[in-house]
Order: sequence, then C-alpha cells, then structure tokens
Amino acid sequence: MKKVNVAILGATGAVGQEMLKVMGERNFPFNELKLLASKKSAGEEVEFQGKKYVIEEATEDSFEGINIVLCAAENHISEALSPAAVKAGAVVIDNSSAFRLNDDVPLIVPEVNSEDVKNHKGIIANPNCSTIIAMTCLNELNKYAKINRMIVSTYQAVSGAGVNGINELNQQIESIGKGSPVDVKTFQHQIAYNLIPQIGDFDDEGYSQEEMKMQNEGRKIFHNPDLRVNCTCVRVPVYRSHSESITIETEKEITPEKAKELLANAEGVKLVDDLANKKYPMPLDTTDQDLIYVGRIRKDITADNSLSLWCCGDQVRKGAATNAVQIAELLLK
Repeated sequence: MKKVNVAILGATGAVGQEMLKVMGERNFPFNELKLLASKKSAGEEVEFQGKKYVIEEATEDSFEGINIVLCAAENHISEALSPAAVKAGAVVIDNSSAFRLNDDVPLIVPEVNSEDVKNHKGIIANPNCSTIIAMTCLNELNKYAKINRMIVSTYQAVSGAGVNGINELNQQIESIGKGSPVDVKTFQHQIAYNLIPQIGDFDDEGYSQEEMKMQNEGRKIFHNPDLRVNCTCVRVPVYRSHSESITIETEKEITPEKAKELLANAEGVKLVDDLANKKYPMPLDTTDQDLIYVGRIRKDITADNSLSLWCCGDQVRKGAATNAVQIAELLLK
C-alpha cells in the first residue's frame, strides 16, 4: 500500500488514542502524521513509533496536505471540521453519528460491505459500535438466509461513554467500599452494581437514540430497507467490550449446526460455543482484540426460521478505532 498523510481528529480521546495504537499494530503506511484536538490539549506531546508528536489545535485550516482524516471527535466538531477537511482534499473517516444516514455517505463495516467505499464523496462513516459488532457477527448468516427481523439486547460497557465512564465506575466502587455516598455525573444513575436501561434520549415511542441506530444503520449496511429491529440498550458495570443477545428471523431456516459452520469461517468472527465446557463469549475474553466472539447459538423455540445467539466485541477497537483504520486500508487498496 502507498504511504499517505494522516490526521487524527480527537487524538487525545479514548478512541483517538486507540486509532493511533491500531495504526501501529497494523503497520499502517503513513508519511506524515498530524494529531489534532481541542485548544486545551494543544502543546501536549505524544510518542508514537519512536517519534514525538505535538498535539495541535483543530481548526478549519488544519488539513492542508492531509490525505486521510480519522475523526474521533463529537458530532458538532465533525460537522464543523469534516467539510473543511474534504475541501482541503482529504477523505474523512468519521466515527461520530453526524453523517451516518446521509444518502451520499457510505456506512462501512469492511467485512460486510467494503464495496460501498467506492461511493464516497469525501466522507465515510463508521457505524455505531453496537451495530458494527452485530453486523460483523451476522453477515454470513444474512448472506445464507436474508434476515428480516432482529430482536436485540445490548449490554454496553462504561468505556462506551469514554474515560469519564470508566472513572465514574471506579470512583463509585471505591466510595461504596468506604461506605461513602456516590457521585453521579456521567450516567443517569449509579452504575456501580447496577444496570441502566437507557443510552441516549428517548423518542416519543419510548426508544432511545442508541436503540434506533441498530435498525437505521443495519438497514443501510445490509442494503435492506425493510429490516426490522427491536433493540433494548443497557449500560452495565463492565469496563470494556459490549455484549449482545440477538434473535434473528430469516427467509429460510438456518439450523444451529449450519450457523456454527458459517460462523466458524466468517471473517472477523471467532466461534466460541462449547457449552459442555462452559465456553461462550464474555467481555473479559474479547477485550483489547478485534474479533467478534459468538456463541450460545440455538434455535428460537418460539418461532419458525428463527435463531438466537450471543456475541461480544471490544467496542473501542473493532467497534470504533480498528474499523476506522480498516476503512482507511480499503481506501489504499
């Protein structure tokens, strides 16, 4: 692959830092590297591959000579700066939700719909972390028998809310251990020793923003505008890796045996399904790596042509940083 000039927008955040780490692990070919963040972080130094880089304040003038921007910034920052990067000649791979559902912006999971990369007009969107995990897991099943309907429950780690989420869980566990009152700032309620069935604001139907992403983004990635998804998203006191309970209804039957055969050979997936030896996907096992673990595969006993499974994946890596770097690799091929 040819070498390119890369900028990471939001380089000091959890996903931005992970993007840099993944670039190093995958030997991503770059000439120049520019690390961009807020004015508050400007001037800080980051060491990468034996060289020190100084964090620069991100402005509309930051992208001259840059070929690829890995954007790990919030929606409003991406909306303000991504068009400027495109105007300067860069391709933006955006991890925010700002452009995901725009008709002229491809929404890419490389294992699923890599061909869609060719349709970009300067911005390529990284899907929501839970969507990436589910679509990677389900891709081979969907190709074998089109998925018409999904019932999904996600169990999302506190790191999905960034460093503040991790810190809040730590602080609350420490406070409870001392018998002190807990502070609640990042989440709606105490997260230590608790589950919170809300991620994002609720709409008039009672669904949260996070829950609707699974349907809206899934339809676009699978090229299936009729896909129906009923999703419940829950924040859990786990540090890293999201878990998902998924039931799918398909156009024709997929037996558990066939599903295991398909998933054993699926790109980006590791089959972990040995109930006799208590082996199944768990967040601890999937942390800090890029495969989606899938197991607990079984027939849905309440409906025909229906299958249930359980999967886990590191939402900071494959659910965000690694998926973005994989998209950048597609651009260079």
